[in-house]
Amino acid sequence: QVQLVNSGGGLVQAGGSLRLSCAASGRTFSSYAMAWFRQAPGKEREFVAAISLGGSTTYYADSVKGRFTIARDNVQNTVYLQMNSLKPEDTAVYYCAARTTYYSRDERAYAYWGQGTQVTVSS
Repeated sequence: QVQLVNSGGGLVQAGGSLRLSCAASGRTFSSYAMAWFRQAPGKEREFVAAISLGGSTTYYADSVKGRFTIARDNVQNTVYLQMNSLKPEDTAVYYCAARTTYYSRDERAYAYWGQGTQVTVSS
């Protein structure tokens, strides 16, 4: 099993940047594909980005491609989401998630979740 703790959210103006972190417990972090999802008020949770076990392959939702970057440090057991050129529509609670082996865009495929961190982008 793995436990995930999100951090790094906050309030930022449109066009600004934030970096989210997700620290994982356990010694098998490199066995998990990692992903970020988000949920805006009144909307369903949606896929944002994912990264393969070794970090060599990344995947993004079209809405964030070119603005967000997912990365992982398998020594520090941490996954990051660097968010640049933020827009008001990026406002949401952001969650990291983990699953063994291959990544998925489907939240139902993920067994482990962080507690979420609020990101608010003002116009």
